[in-house]
Amino acid sequence: MTLQLNYSINVLKDEVRHLIKQGLLDRQQPIYTICNFIPAKEWQKVELELEFNGYLLRDHLIDLIQPEKWENN
Repeated sequence: MTLQLNYSINVLKDEVRHLIKQGLLDRQQPIYTICNFIPAKEWQKVELELEFNGYLLRDHLIDLIQPEKWENN
């Protein structure tokens, strides 16, 4: 699966939530693991957006997607 993004931080967060929900990523993995789902030639744009918003590639995905919305069962 390859993400098609406009690289805004909100779109990145939504896509990461989706990948976690599908079980393709885990909340405790570092943010850089999303590079496996983004074309290499596009990665620099994603990296710049993350940096601009204060995220480090070594941060955990849970840091990126906070706060999560919990559904009531």
